[in-house]
Amino acid sequence: MGLTFALARTAATALALGSAVGCMDFGGLDEKVELGTNVADWRDQVIYQVLVDRFEDGDLGNDFNVDRSAQARWHGGDWAGLESRLDYIAGLGVTALWISPAYRNVETDADVDGYHGYWPQDFTAPNPHFGDVMALRSLVRAAHERGIAVVLDVVTNHIGQLFYYDINLNGHADDQVRGGGENSPVLHINEHDPDFDPRGVQAETSLGEAGPAPVMWKRDPLTNHMPPRPAVLERPEMYNRRGRTLDFEDPDQLLHGDFPGGLKDLDTTRCEVKEAMVDAYARWVELTDLDGFRIDTVKHVEREFWRYFTQKVRQRLAEQGKKNFFMFGESFDGRAELVGAYTKSELPSDEQLARENACVTDGRGITGDQLDSVFHFPQYYTAIRDVFQLGLSTDRIEVLWNERDKYYGLTAPELGTGIPPLSALVNFIDNHDVPRFLYSASPAALHLALLFVMTEEGVPCVYYGTEQRLSGGNDPANREDMWLTGFDTEAPTYQYLARLGALRKRHAALRKGTQRVTWASSRSGDEPDAGVFAFERTGGDAGDSYALVVVNSNAAHESSPAYEGAPMKVGAAPGTVLVDVLAASGASYTVGPGGEVAITLEPLTGALLVPESQR
Repeated sequence: MGLTFALARTAATALALGSAVGCMDFGGLDEKVELGTNVADWRDQVIYQVLVDRFEDGDLGNDFNVDRSAQARWHGGDWAGLESRLDYIAGLGVTALWISPAYRNVETDADVDGYHGYWPQDFTAPNPHFGDVMALRSLVRAAHERGIAVVLDVVTNHIGQLFYYDINLNGHADDQVRGGGENSPVLHINEHDPDFDPRGVQAETSLGEAGPAPVMWKRDPLTNHMPPRPAVLERPEMYNRRGRTLDFEDPDQLLHGDFPGGLKDLDTTRCEVKEAMVDAYARWVELTDLDGFRIDTVKHVEREFWRYFTQKVRQRLAEQGKKNFFMFGESFDGRAELVGAYTKSELPSDEQLARENACVTDGRGITGDQLDSVFHFPQYYTAIRDVFQLGLSTDRIEVLWNERDKYYGLTAPELGTGIPPLSALVNFIDNHDVPRFLYSASPAALHLALLFVMTEEGVPCVYYGTEQRLSGGNDPANREDMWLTGFDTEAPTYQYLARLGALRKRHAALRKGTQRVTWASSRSGDEPDAGVFAFERTGGDAGDSYALVVVNSNAAHESSPAYEGAPMKVGAAPGTVLVDVLAASGASYTVGPGGEVAITLEPLTGALLVPESQR
């Protein structure tokens, strides 16, 4: 496609989809579909994350501005392509599909494209690169026919770089350099992305400061730098307008600063913003029958917003028959006390609650409920990185697990999934924001980490291409084109993951059993138990289903869960024969009279043991 034609087509699309003011614009396809509850228990699910632009190109008609020679450009994947590969996804044992944002995004900015979806421009219109609403409906319907739920990635914290701060009041977006560097300091001011100012970004002339810098909307349809939709978001007071976050440990900057790169921070304490986000995203569900939201940049938004957003979305969808709608958030942080705070049901002060209820127009007051779950980033750092990639001691996992009930919600939100957040944490190995696991570890270590996340308490999440051993580093290298793998269902990691999925489905203990550590080691050298971690799952909603998982994360030698004469002891009855359902040999181990189990594992291997009667 020629450049001139591509740009013309982009401009025409922008004009067509940017014409609505203050209403949802789905190209006339605005009839609601019948909503249903497609997931009975989210603990039964295995989530598969997909960046739509990088998975499969099924419609060449929307391949405008595609440049596959550069990793940070549009590559052409779309909803039709993803639908064409649902059988491949289902073959993995996947039961839930997380797709990247669906709304209209900034096309390109500073020579980087918005293929990922995190630069919102119009929350009410579909991204023309991915298809129209009918294409998304078709994808969701086809997924449901295969028993796969669909989760949509959503952003509420910010919009794309759609305005600049007119600091020098000249009506243009300037990149200023002031001072000579000899008798005065050199000062660089970028009006698209100025430094944080707690007062708000200030205008300034040669005579001094001149009050708050005006917000100036950009109007470039070729790059889709256009005023945002819905139209209420064109009002400057809907934004915090304090400039770029420099210190993420400063609460003011964390919550009120623009995200680096000029992403403008919405004032999510305002009723108008809360209402706009609930209406826009609930509408996506009503038009397509989605089953959940993955929510971006949670820690950059006030908890009062999450109380309002989650409760009002649940209420609106439940009235239409959509129950068990799963909302889990991304707080890119290793501190459990911070990450878990968004899952706790805690009422604020009476004064704060009164202020929050001033936004309520339906008579249903705000409670303390928030998200159903969050990504288990603390475990990503503590277990996936430290233990499975770096080979550090496994006792750090036990410490992390023992502290979970202090930091995560212990009661299920009203009208939520019915599962306490503590039991539904989303466990992952890698994703689009961190280097792929194989960038710094071996395939054997990958298989061990997959065994861990597919059998521990919570909801496992697999990043697309992990099953084909993609190994890219940091963004955008970790966002490879999936079609280049050939979607090989005979690939060894595809086969291994499918096997784990089948075992997880077969054994209720791996989905719903309570969890107890049976061995963790503080040693990581030559000691005989270095690298061993073991836990058992049974009881709870799993009844008498039982499983014992043992892994050896040590890459140098075989290890056993025993040290200085002390063996591992489990809760299975003495005399129970446990069979390793992962091993081709079907090796078995008998529980001793004191509950002891003796097992030796080769480097970077694991065992999944179940009673012989349950195999």
